[in-house]
Amino acid sequence: MKHYTAQAIEEMPSRYRAHFINSCTGFKSANLLGTISKDGITNVAIFSSVTHLGSNPPLLGFILRPTTVERNTYDNIKKSGIFTVNHVNQNFIREAHQTSAKYAGTISEFKETLLDEEFLDDFEAPYVKQSRIKLGCEYENEYFIKENDCIFVIGKIKHIYVDKEIQDDDGWLNLERAQTVCIDGLDGYALPQILNRFSYAKPGESLKTL
Repeated sequence: MKHYTAQAIEEMPSRYRAHFINSCTGFKSANLLGTISKDGITNVAIFSSVTHLGSNPPLLGFILRPTTVERNTYDNIKKSGIFTVNHVNQNFIREAHQTSAKYAGTISEFKETLLDEEFLDDFEAPYVKQSRIKLGCEYENEYFIKENDCIFVIGKIKHIYVDKEIQDDDGWLNLERAQTVCIDGLDGYALPQILNRFSYAKPGESLKTL
C-alpha cells in the first residue's frame, strides 16, 4: 500500500493533487442546483457537496468555493433566496458535467446543455425536468470556513418531487431505482448498487434485512 505524507501531498502538481484528494474521501452526491437571476436568467450547475443536515426541520447544506471569482449560483441564491436541488441520473451525466464550465452570468446553462428547465407550483427557481428527484429550497443561513475561504450554505427544503415508483411504503427512496448517480473525484460518474437494507440497530439485537 502506498503511503503519502503531508509534505508529499503538498508537493504534488496541482491538478494531480486535486484529482487525488477529491477522490480519496469516497463517493459524493451528484446534484444540479437550479437558480434564477434578478433579470430572469436561469442557471444550473453541478455540485458534489450537497449533504443531509436534518429531517426535522428538513435541512441540507452544500459547499461553495471562494467567491474571488464570479459565482452565479451564489449570487442568484443571495438575491432570490431560493434554489432547487435535482438528482443527476445516468441518462444525462454528460449534460450535467458540462454545467461545470465557466459560463457568464448572462448565459443560461439550460440552453447550452440542452437540459430542460421547468417551473412547478409557483416556485420561481427552475427545476431540471429530466431529474427524477427534485427539491425546492429556501436559503436559510451560511457559514464562512476560514480554513479555505469556502462558504457552507444551508437550505430549508420546502418542496419535494419524486417519481412514484421510487418511494417505498415507509418513505424510503430507492435511489438505485431512480438511477441516481454519484461522483468519484472531480469528473468520474458511477451508478451505485444497493447491497442490503437493515433494520434500526440496537445493542444486543440482531439486524434484520428489510
